[in-house]
This record gives sequence, structure tokens and C-alpha cells, in this order.
Amino acid sequence: MSASSAPPVAEHLDVLVVGAGISGIGAGRHLKTALPSKTFAILEARAASGGTWDLFRYPGIRSDSDLHTFGYEFKPWRDEQSVADAPRILSYLRETVAENGLDAHIRHHRKVLSASWSSDRARWTVHVERTDTGERTTLTCSWLFCASGYYRYDQGYTPHFEGRERFRGTIVHPQHWPEDLDHAGKRVVVIGSGATAVTLLPAMAGTAAHVTMLQRTPSYIMPVSKNDVIANALKKYLGQERGHALTRRKNIAQQRFVWSFCRRYPKAARRFIRWVNARQLPEGYPVDEHFNPPYDPWDQRLCAAPDGDLFKAVRAGKASVVTDRIATFTEDGVRLESGRELGADVVVTATGLNVQAFGGIRITVDGEEVRPSDTVAYKGVMLSGVPNLAFSIGYTNSSWTLKVGLLCEHFCRLLAHMDASGHDICRPEPADPAMPTRPFLDFGAGYIRRAVDRLPRQGDRMPWLTSMDYHSDVRLLRADSVVDPELHFTRAGAGTEVEGEPGTEAEGEPGAGG
Repeated sequence: MSASSAPPVAEHLDVLVVGAGISGIGAGRHLKTALPSKTFAILEARAASGGTWDLFRYPGIRSDSDLHTFGYEFKPWRDEQSVADAPRILSYLRETVAENGLDAHIRHHRKVLSASWSSDRARWTVHVERTDTGERTTLTCSWLFCASGYYRYDQGYTPHFEGRERFRGTIVHPQHWPEDLDHAGKRVVVIGSGATAVTLLPAMAGTAAHVTMLQRTPSYIMPVSKNDVIANALKKYLGQERGHALTRRKNIAQQRFVWSFCRRYPKAARRFIRWVNARQLPEGYPVDEHFNPPYDPWDQRLCAAPDGDLFKAVRAGKASVVTDRIATFTEDGVRLESGRELGADVVVTATGLNVQAFGGIRITVDGEEVRPSDTVAYKGVMLSGVPNLAFSIGYTNSSWTLKVGLLCEHFCRLLAHMDASGHDICRPEPADPAMPTRPFLDFGAGYIRRAVDRLPRQGDRMPWLTSMDYHSDVRLLRADSVVDPELHFTRAGAGTEVEGEPGTEAEGEPGAGG
């Protein structure tokens, strides 16, 4: 074969980040500032960055956490709204991209199909498909960083509904909201009781004839202030940087207190939430029928109602909550198991999301396919037996991004240590192969329960536990050494594994000690 006809050499990168949502953008910023000599790219399957906040377009879409903690530690949240809508969050994310020069690193319309690791070459070979043209290309990288979260972006979860085909109105899933859907003056039934349903009900009630939230099981719903008065005062008098830092500390402590109180005193927490709900609802309202879940607070996430918007819509008679099960769809709505019929012109199936590990990427290591459920998560950032692969999964009991930021810091410190020590392969392995394991996300939400057999596991001891405590993770991921007896370092082509000793990290390593 002549030189001119030789196949092109695949582009090689130090780090390949998958996903340009809030986690991938954060990872890119950490790489650029902590390891400026590293080459990296962020691959995004969609046409725009922003992940969830660009994908979802349903009415009222907003955060369920305050943006002082859901936003980045390195970029103050300047808006007066603490619980913010998607356009504000998207603007914040795209400002982060522009301010940190990440546009040049983000490649849109790139979907990662598979990644295969070679220990001999100490690199990943990654197969990518262009979602706009169908063209397939190959890249290689030393590290693969999965920042795509755990939701499946192309498909939401909708259970089977008897008689659905008979319904003469419109059925829509929030994940695929039609731009031309007009619900003004129409009867709307929202099926579900989670954060999406709790957002949709007040957002649609303003113009719909009536909105009914139809739930099988109630959720815990708490009114929260959309504007954080203390945060805005701190930023006004202390400046954006100091005000943001203090607000962040305040809100982290507040989140931790609420979660700990609910877990330690579930009966008292239940009584308090019921008392708050009763005060928000009309006198004589059947609170226990529609706002009294059968599980304890924080067995699943608490839903937030900014400025009590859901309760206001119910009080105004623009919305209602029905707790029952669907027997069948009819031509003009749904018939419930109780025999009651709900008329509807539009039915929204806010029935949840599908979980997909690592964006559905097929992963192989030295020819052997990796099943995530056969692996154990190391520090919540790597997988047992899988070299040079990191991932970012945030908290389920507080703001997602709190943990993602710490994971990105730890990842950069790990790469700096490997450079300083001359190693190019890093593989976590449990010292005790018989260590008991349990699900990676020990959480009662339906979308997690449906996917538990497809997700990694966690162990019963550090560093194999999945921590859901920010302060513990600050010690583990920011302050402690990246070196660990159960993390093995090697060089490409070398047969001897090296276990680093605590305290051997390179002097001046970025992020150390924090």
C-alpha cells in the first residue's frame, strides 16, 4: 500500500470527556485550569451544550436545588433567583463555556458507541458516530471520562396504559415536549407525582382550563423560597465572590441538616411536612389522602414547590390532585380503578426517566466486555478492574454538582500524580474479592429501582462505599492523597504493578490539601 493510500492515523487525546452537560463542562474547566498541558475534547451527541437543561423543554422546567450549590464552586451564581428556571441555568452554563474557552474543545453531534482498552498500548480506542451525518470515526485517548450522568436522553419511561390508543386527545412525555403544543383553555391530566409533575402542574395551570395531577402514590412536597434573601444580601454587601462562598456554605449545611433530621427523626419530619402542607392548602383539604406518602422522608427526594406555586394553584381552583390508579384510557380521558373518570384534552405522562449506565457505551478491557453490574465503584469515580476510566455521578440527597466538582478535582490530582511518578495505567481492585456489595445508588426512586441490575455496585467499606455526604467527600476526594493500597499503577508494557504510598504525591500537585 502506498503512503498516500494508508489509512489515517486516529487522533489521540490525553482525556476524552463524554457529554457536554453540567458535569462535562465542569470537567473541561477543571482540566483546563489544573492540567493546562493536557489535550482533551468533550464529545456531545446533541447539537448544543447544556445537557438536561437544553434537552427538556416542558413548561416551567427548573432546578430542584438552589443554584448556589447546584452551580459551580468556581463560578458564582449571580441571579437573584436561587431556585431557577432552565433558561437561566442554560445561560449560566454557556457563560462558563465561553469564559473558560471550552467552545474549542466541545464537538457536537458526536455519539460514543464503544470504547475498548488495550493494556499493551495503555489507551482507549473509541468509536464515534456523527448524529447529523451517520459518519463513523475513531479516536484514541489515555483516559475516558464519562460525564453523561445516568439518564437516557433519547427515551423517557412510560408504562403500559390500557386503552391508550382509544384516546382522542394528545399524549406527550415531558422528555419529548412538542414545540407546537398549545394547552391554553384545555383540560390537562398530568400522570405522576415526582419533580416533573410537581413542576408542570403550576406551570400549566396559568393558562389551562384545569390541570389534574394524577398520582398512584403521593410525594413529599415542600414550599421553598425562589429568591434566597440572605444570599442576595450577602452578595450585595460582601461582593459576588465572598457572598457566593458564604451562601454555598450556608446552603450545604442547610441541606445536610434537613436530610439528617429526616433520616434520624422520620416521624417528626413527616409531621412537620404535613403541618406545612396543611397550612398551604384550603381548609378541610384531604391532606392525608394526597400528601402523605407511605415511605419516610428522603427515602426518595423531596420535591420543591418554589414560593408554594403548586399549593397556590390548588387553592385557586386551577389545579387538583387525585390519588388513584388508571383502569383504562377512554376516548375523552382516563377511567380510574375507583370508577371515577377524568376528562382530558391533553395527557402528560410524567412517569419518569430511564437510567442508562455510561451513556450506553459498550466497554471492553483487553477484549473482555465490561458489565457495570459486575464492577464495584471506587470512591464513586472509577470501576474495579477497569483502567483509566472515570465517571461523574452526583448526590441524590443534595445538589448533584457538589459531588461532581469534588470528583473532577480528584481526577485532575490523580492524573498529576501519574505524570509525576511516570505511570500511565491506573486500575482499582478490591483487596478482598469477597467483600459484600449492595447497589451503587441505595435510593428508593422508581427510575433507580428499575435499573439497579444494570448499574455498578458499592462495597461495605471505604474506598468502595458511595458516599452521599459532602464533608466526608471533601476529606476523601480533596484533602486525602490520591494514592491508595487498592489503586494499582503500572507503565505500558510493564508487568509489575506499583502501589503508591501515602504522602508520595508530587509537590505542588493541583488541588491538594484544599
